[in-house]
Amino acid sequence: MRFLLSVIFFTVLLGCSEPHNQTAGIDKVVVADTDSSTWPIAEPASLGLIDKPLLDIHADINNGQYGWIDSLLVIRHGQIGFEQYYKHDYREIYGEAARTPGPLVFQSPSGPYNYFNAFWHPYYKGGELHSMQSVTKSIVSAVVGIAIHRGDFPSLDTPVLSFFDANTVLNIDDAKRAMTLRDLMTMSAGLSWDEGMPYSDPRNTFTIMARAPDWVHYTLNQPMASQPGTHFNYNSGASLILGEIFLRATGIDIEVYAEQHLFQPMGIDNYAWKRTPLGLADTQEGLFLSTRDLAKIAYLFLQRGQWNGREIVPEDWVSASLQPAFSLGDGAGYGYKWWSQAYQYGGEDYMAYLGKGFGGQRPIILPDLDMVIVVTGWNILPNRPFFTAKEIIERVLLAVNE
Repeated sequence: MRFLLSVIFFTVLLGCSEPHNQTAGIDKVVVADTDSSTWPIAEPASLGLIDKPLLDIHADINNGQYGWIDSLLVIRHGQIGFEQYYKHDYREIYGEAARTPGPLVFQSPSGPYNYFNAFWHPYYKGGELHSMQSVTKSIVSAVVGIAIHRGDFPSLDTPVLSFFDANTVLNIDDAKRAMTLRDLMTMSAGLSWDEGMPYSDPRNTFTIMARAPDWVHYTLNQPMASQPGTHFNYNSGASLILGEIFLRATGIDIEVYAEQHLFQPMGIDNYAWKRTPLGLADTQEGLFLSTRDLAKIAYLFLQRGQWNGREIVPEDWVSASLQPAFSLGDGAGYGYKWWSQAYQYGGEDYMAYLGKGFGGQRPIILPDLDMVIVVTGWNILPNRPFFTAKEIIERVLLAVNE
């Protein structure tokens, strides 16, 4: 069933370069004129939402409680109940870091892998397209599911090495031979990899990989640390291997395939996609989307792969993607490049599903409450304020009264 969608805007100053000095300039919700062709207008109360808890979040964002937040969007029953954007001068905020060589300044200080360079991050060339970072992985998962359903991509049980010349891969053993596409999807490839420390730490395997010319082979050449499929170990390079395999298996660049089979059917016609040093679509963090188009992806999964009555992603793939393949403690899990997080509402236990992107990108799906929450931000240094998915959920749920 196609839902009518809507937009509610809050009248505020849209932020400044120093949000820590801001105070909230808002005490009520008003409806503003806007393009409602995709998301029509609705009052929050009609969606079972209370204004004050949302306004409280807004005030705390303005006061800098969660660092650098760029947008917050809440959709319920197919209609937007809250939408706000926060403007920051990232050239000023990260300007000195952008000019300083370090672990987050890769390849070229002027290039798209300098995470402090405001020409590239968080907005693409100063426009409205926001870096998705590792939310890209979740979207790539959807593309893979579409391609499998269409018969364009092989079974997830296919060995990874079947796509590569064994003479070009180092540290081959029985464990590496056993690695499958499914293991790449579920972050259980078994490769030796340490991405658990901050990305600003030069010992992070990702930061080492990013200095190599061939990111795919750097990852694939790592020795095995465990039997594939047995242990969760977050590995961004595994998603790059998947992107290379997609090209080899289909003969089509994954960006081209995504545009034809995912973006165009959903009316996503404005996006950008970074490339690796060798020109491969960066399938681990390369996408830039607007907040509303990211909400479309989350809403697509909320609707079990349906968009305007048309199946875009097969429903069984949506289920498999959201179903945790690994439990990670504290109610968290990981499926086919989608995370899950347990939460409570009204004394009952529920499960949320989400993407996680460096800097604070969080598309969050609450199926039991028919809700999508999207947060974008650019908090890329450790030990700074941060809006976690768990706290986002807890605070937005305070606004739900039915």
